[in-house]
Amino acid sequence: MLWFLIIGIIAGWLAGNLTDGRGFGLVGNLIVGVIGSFVGGFLFSLLGLSAYGTIGEIITATIGAIVLLWIMGFVR
Repeated sequence: MLWFLIIGIIAGWLAGNLTDGRGFGLVGNLIVGVIGSFVGGFLFSLLGLSAYGTIGEIITATIGAIVLLWIMGFVR
């Protein structure tokens, strides 16, 4: 569980920096990263892709968080 949260924080921070140029604070990064990990996992399964290891988990969660932020920006 702790590792999942750490991956979420890293992915949320990366997504925030890649899309907006800044992070969202610890809690914001955690929320974006954790939800993004589910979105990324869903997208990867739809495309038939899989990622293994810590780096793969971070990449999957970051891509999902970027898609999540893009959708949130589009809805606004």
